[in-house]
Amino acid sequence: MRDYSKESQIRATERNVEITGLETCVIEGNFDWNIVEIHTDAGVIGIGESYRGGAIAELMHYIEDVLIGENPLDVERLFRLMVQELSGHGGTTGKVVTAASGIEIALWDTAGKLLGVPVYQLLGGKYRDAVRIYCDCHAGEAYSVEHGSTDYSDAYAPAAYAETAEEVIEQGFTALKFDLDTPIDNDPDPVNGRLSNAAIEHKVETVAAIRDAIGDRIDLAFDCHWDYNLESGKRLARKLEPYDLMWLEDVLPPENTRAQRELARSTSVPLATGENRFRVHEFAELISEFGVDILTPDTSTCGGLAETKAIANRAEEQYIPVSPHNVCSPIGTMANVHLGAAVPNFDVLEYHALEVDWWDDLLTRSDPLIEDGYIEVPEAPGLGVELDKDVAEPRNR
Repeated sequence: MRDYSKESQIRATERNVEITGLETCVIEGNFDWNIVEIHTDAGVIGIGESYRGGAIAELMHYIEDVLIGENPLDVERLFRLMVQELSGHGGTTGKVVTAASGIEIALWDTAGKLLGVPVYQLLGGKYRDAVRIYCDCHAGEAYSVEHGSTDYSDAYAPAAYAETAEEVIEQGFTALKFDLDTPIDNDPDPVNGRLSNAAIEHKVETVAAIRDAIGDRIDLAFDCHWDYNLESGKRLARKLEPYDLMWLEDVLPPENTRAQRELARSTSVPLATGENRFRVHEFAELISEFGVDILTPDTSTCGGLAETKAIANRAEEQYIPVSPHNVCSPIGTMANVHLGAAVPNFDVLEYHALEVDWWDDLLTRSDPLIEDGYIEVPEAPGLGVELDKDVAEPRNR
């Protein structure tokens, strides 16, 4: 077995730092946000975030003993060490990589603080001073509850989508996305992934209503959440070609790259996918076979900042833009901002917490993170943000 653990390494005394432990918390937002802190003997604490969901914090604590005594500046080596040590808990994909992703982000924050530079500098430098944000929206009352969606038919009326779109545009966003999968998709059969004519017509009416409300100058995308079969995906995409979409996301189940490529070749609508894949290897065929127009890896899932940058590099070789999936708290979101600063083919970043009115309060800063649809790339060391524990603790699950 390869050994990624610490060997005798020569480095300057001021960079001879050791990890002393880690702490986790799960904040109940619109999703469960898995937050992790890395503690060091230099008194520096780094913060990161893994994708939502259960068992992530437990996996982080399982790996804690392996990290103690290691130098946090060796970020990429430690990521490989974590994946190796966790491989018995699910191979080298899935939740084990997700847990390692949040720690990897916290290691970059730690390294930036120790060296006195922002994370984007460690990732290779800056291409842009601010990252454009697209707002993931939900029509009417569709997501006005804590978990999941309501089943109110009015929430899925085209007029409700259009009204929400206008409200979001007034907040300064120049790009937005809606979910296009609705309860009507389950009629007449809830499991075969085939859309009826009525379901497709409802989607077309929804897209038309939003486009009419916001005009042609606003970027508009839709998410299908892997619901449809290839035949229905083709029919739907062709029907939406007149509406100049930014992209149509996750039309097909994520496992079959050949089917995704077939869909891409059948329509002029840009297709986006990628949030269900892990590490650069799972993206390789999708990129090389041109099965996607916009790649959407999730940094807090697929391996962290370095791995996502490697994925973006592969995409750049094929002239494919990258727009990360992001349902994180402000911590994970800011990690993506640093990635956006350092990646030339970065396009827009998802914001998925419009209904969480205390989202900004999680940070120890007075100004909103998002202003006029952009997040400024910070110049402070590390990620450039800190969690306000007085706000986080009462929401810690």
